[in-house]
Amino acid sequence: MGFTAAESIKDEKINGEIYNMSPAPGYRHGIVNNNINTIIKYGLKNSLCLVFMENLDFKYHPEENDDYVCPDIMVICDKQKLRGSTYSGVPKFIAETLSPSTAKRDKTVKKAIYENAGVEEYWIVSPQGSVEIYYLENGKYEMQQSYMLEKDKEDEHYNAETVIRLRAFPHIKMELQDIFENID
Repeated sequence: MGFTAAESIKDEKINGEIYNMSPAPGYRHGIVNNNINTIIKYGLKNSLCLVFMENLDFKYHPEENDDYVCPDIMVICDKQKLRGSTYSGVPKFIAETLSPSTAKRDKTVKKAIYENAGVEEYWIVSPQGSVEIYYLENGKYEMQQSYMLEKDKEDEHYNAETVIRLRAFPHIKMELQDIFENID
């Protein structure tokens, strides 16, 4: 059975407004998401937690409305809050990889949604080689790290081997260059 065009459209509903997420972002976006997802998935092996990539809606206020967003990467640990294609608990970690059509929303509206929902760690990743890491401190996001990948070992700002760990899962670590592997 094939999909109709309406069935394949990906969207989000924020404050009652539908945001169409089509067309799909560029291939670099997918490579970055896959790199992060793969590292986290391997690190969560034998864990009660799960990682999802672009395929699970997050209902961030299920008791108030039916709004939802679809994070690029999301780690959840309360499987009882999974229903069909949605999760209504509080994710431990979310990453959004920027694309031209969603960058502003990822850095403002969705950041506020995740902050208000109590998501402990939020990453904003640019396929061009930057990562901003926010931790929830006293109910507000504070930027803890900000990286711009420098792969040239001769450059004084070389940082490709900088190790980044997930706050809730410190055994899950990746080098900055791992996030952007195969982007060139």
